[in-house]
Order: sequence, then structure tokens, then C-alpha cells
Amino acid sequence: MLKLISKKSITYVGYTKDLKKRISLHNSGKGAKFTRGRKWKLIYKEKFISKNKAISREYYIKKNRILRNQIKDKNI
Repeated sequence: MLKLISKKSITYVGYTKDLKKRISLHNSGKGAKFTRGRKWKLIYKEKFISKNKAISREYYIKKNRILRNQIKDKNI
């Protein structure tokens, strides 16, 4: 999970094979449309062997606001 580096408390959840490259793309304005023009920092990550499990977990975290807020609050 990425957190916006600013006063606003915005998070972004996604999956990738190369985390460093993905964060770099987001911070350079070449990532997902939602992330462009903003600076992000990593606040939470999980590692999975299969792409399907990673996508399932991504979906779960995106839909579970309570969990997202708990993760965000631990990393303020």
C-alpha cells in the first residue's frame, strides 16, 4: 500500500512483480492515472507466490476500509 506524501491521507493499493520500479513509475508520473502528479511512499507490502493470490488480496484490501485505515494509522 502506498500513502500520499502530503497533508491529505490518501492511499493506493496495487500489485506488481517489481516494487521499486512500480513506486519509481508512480512518483515520476508514469504510473496509474490515479497516481500521476503525486509523490508516494510505501507503508505496507505483502509477498505472494501466485499472481491470482496477489490479485485476490489486492481486491480484499481495496474493499476493506477498516483494514486500510488500520494499516494507514499504524504508518502515520
